[in-house]
Amino acid sequence: METDPSPLQSQTLDSSEEQQKEITSSPSKSSPPIASLSLSLSTNLLLSKPTPPVATAQPFAALSSRLKIPTQIFSLTRLSFSASSVSTPARPSNLSSSTPALLSSPSPFLRRRPADPSGGAAARRCTLLWFRCDLRTHDNEALTAASNESLSILPVYLFDPRDYGKSSSGFDKTGPYRATFLLQSVADLRRSLRARGSDLVVRIGRPESVLVELARSVGADAVYMHREVSHEEARTEERLEKAMESEGVEVKYFWGSTLYHIDDLPFELEQMPSNYGGFREKVQGLNVRKTIEALDQIKGLPSRGDVEPGEIPTLMDLGLNPAPAVTQDGKPAVSASLAGGETEALERLRKFAVECCAQPNKGFRNGAQDSIYGANFSCKISPWLAMGCLSPRFMYEELKKTANRAISSKTQKNVDASGGSGMNWLMFELLWRDFFRFITKKYSTKRKVGAEPVTACTGTLS
Repeated sequence: METDPSPLQSQTLDSSEEQQKEITSSPSKSSPPIASLSLSLSTNLLLSKPTPPVATAQPFAALSSRLKIPTQIFSLTRLSFSASSVSTPARPSNLSSSTPALLSSPSPFLRRRPADPSGGAAARRCTLLWFRCDLRTHDNEALTAASNESLSILPVYLFDPRDYGKSSSGFDKTGPYRATFLLQSVADLRRSLRARGSDLVVRIGRPESVLVELARSVGADAVYMHREVSHEEARTEERLEKAMESEGVEVKYFWGSTLYHIDDLPFELEQMPSNYGGFREKVQGLNVRKTIEALDQIKGLPSRGDVEPGEIPTLMDLGLNPAPAVTQDGKPAVSASLAGGETEALERLRKFAVECCAQPNKGFRNGAQDSIYGANFSCKISPWLAMGCLSPRFMYEELKKTANRAISSKTQKNVDASGGSGMNWLMFELLWRDFFRFITKKYSTKRKVGAEPVTACTGTLS
């Protein structure tokens, strides 16, 4: 039998249902969520300290000029200069992005010292600078880059024993005349470096051994040097790369032995024409890079290692006997009268330019021995170019400066230079020199199984 609930029971049930709804619809205020509390605390802490503004670096740019070579070898007066702006990257900061307070109020130790290098590679502690066939301070990209990108540099010249003695054909690899000229050039380079606050370390030994030992001694992290063109020199570069790779030392190459830069050629080296006519046609109108001025001051030697400069060897140390000063017929040996070094090279170039201006037609000169024109006309500047005591680009610029006074009226009308000034003839020979060096580089780097390396004569101006 079912009965209806009493009014008192109905009131009690309604009250219970309302309380249940309140409990389920609103959370308890006595236990707030932990996440909400943490977020609130973090917000309050951040707002308590205002963030200072972040300093910004000011970019800067530098201008570089490029020299243009004429399409014809005799049109030196038509040379023009053009400028292009090259942006220099700002010096990278060692501070992380999470330190805005330090950047807004820099301390004195954060300011860059005037002697510190700038640019992308400014962090190098010490760089080994290996001089090869670039025994000069002017227009030397490897020297300039090492001094600008490193805190200290160690210039080195090595007398590799493999460059001396007899070849497989029985001839001297380096004769007494060339060796004497080389020793004089190294001595002159050492004097030039010392005058600029540096020095030249001289050793006898193989580069892959001596340079590794020097790098360990001074803690060097890079080796800077110019590339060369012959097969033997390319093999030496490969051996050095392997030795330095195991030491964690970078090897960085530069190019500076030709009038045209190898990177500016309008063809890949493997596709270079094998004849001079084709080469000259391809390179006509190319830009000649502007020369790099010699530094007044060079970065100092590394303090670590205490490396001794060493003595420049003698001919006897190289296994050679002094060369006779006269030939078999009693005449003075021409090679014996040439003094090696950058200083003598620049003086000889100056004298040649002056005589070209004073007497543009070489046929009118007499046979005096003290004249640069002599009985058998020759500027005799080849040895300095071969040793790198003189830059071909610097030579080009110096001759260009006096071209307006030296070029005859016939030459200005593109008449054959054989009857014109010696300056035009010399410019013609510089192009031949480029051809022989590039063709040697082309074949010395080819890899063929069972094939012997191809060599090319470097001509009068080697």
